[in-house]
Amino acid sequence: MLTAIKNARLFDGSGREPYGPVHVIIEDDRILTVGPAQEVAVPENAQVIDAEGKWLMPGMIDAHIHITGSGDPNVLKAKKELVPHAAIRAGLNAKATLEAGFTAIRDAGAGFLVDVALKQAVNEGLIPGPRMRVACHGLSITGGHGDTRNGWPPEVEFKGRCVVDSPDEARKAAREQLRDGADHIKLHATGGVMSEGDVPTARGLTLEEMRAAIEEAHNVGKKTMAHAQGATGIKNAVLAGISSIEHGFYLTDEIIELMLKKDVFLVPTLAAVHHIVEHGLEGGIPEYGVRKAKEAQAAHLASFKKAYEAGVKIAMGTDSATPFNYHGKNAIELELMVKAGMKPIDALVACTKMGAELLDWGDCLGQVKPGFWADLILVDGDPLADIKVLQDLSRIKMVMKAGKVVVTR
Repeated sequence: MLTAIKNARLFDGSGREPYGPVHVIIEDDRILTVGPAQEVAVPENAQVIDAEGKWLMPGMIDAHIHITGSGDPNVLKAKKELVPHAAIRAGLNAKATLEAGFTAIRDAGAGFLVDVALKQAVNEGLIPGPRMRVACHGLSITGGHGDTRNGWPPEVEFKGRCVVDSPDEARKAAREQLRDGADHIKLHATGGVMSEGDVPTARGLTLEEMRAAIEEAHNVGKKTMAHAQGATGIKNAVLAGISSIEHGFYLTDEIIELMLKKDVFLVPTLAAVHHIVEHGLEGGIPEYGVRKAKEAQAAHLASFKKAYEAGVKIAMGTDSATPFNYHGKNAIELELMVKAGMKPIDALVACTKMGAELLDWGDCLGQVKPGFWADLILVDGDPLADIKVLQDLSRIKMVMKAGKVVVTR
């Protein structure tokens, strides 16, 4: 099947300034031709989409979400939730994310392999959703940020934790996640904001524990991600061979130098802290979470700006599912990145080309070029003039995934 998108103003994801009018010819699920309107002939048998006056760009990519979560500030409510209920919500979250123009996501951990099952269901066409990379269970130390008993009352049943306390245990746990379908291994290198029993600056997994897990991922050609907020844990993760640092609250000049040397990505997730601080205790968020978010926010923003200015690779991620951080509202992260000092065009690259590279799809996703998957969105407005247009679903006139129009407005 041939589809022609005519007369678009194109942001191709590469970082090149937008240009147009452009015709894009799509054959089945791949982009066949991209070029100036006067040079590209529209096949007679093509389905035609006239994009005159609109922006065409790659489908966006969120490189850090939790697909089973709700964004509810009542964390205890989520901890009591039944697994089938979480699975149903995950399907609805996937649909909302796709309809917001995000055609690919990287999940950062879900219990009971719900993320693996959801990915299979989306790939089989059972339900609508973005392309997915999944982590299964994240690895944590006992009492660490990823230990789901951290801060729980004793009567609450734990769900989906993966706790390790030695390199051998970390190695085995990583092998188990890979066996169960993980596309990448998630490691908790530090404490966190929404875990009651620790702090963001606390060290989580040791360097040796992370190195053991990372070796297992690399052994089968897969990447790793580290929840890493405090400097000690971030440095340990980078030295251990991590692929990306998630959050990165307290980056130092030494750490940034190491990240550049070792080609490590930063996924800043500014939205997570932003929503906690904005809604606060009045929104029903636990006191410990609000306090820790407020303590970290200034350093988080400063670290992001310093890493960006130094040239660290940055992929957009929201940490969707943290309090008030809803699936389908992912594009607020772009606004926050721009407010924190990133050029709008670099923010768009972070949620297209750079996200695709981090997800190991850099050779087929995240850019509008021949041979790449036809994952595209049409936008009524100029995101470079106002990045917030991508938050307005009424302005996202079309979402295409694998050459098929899945949303029209």
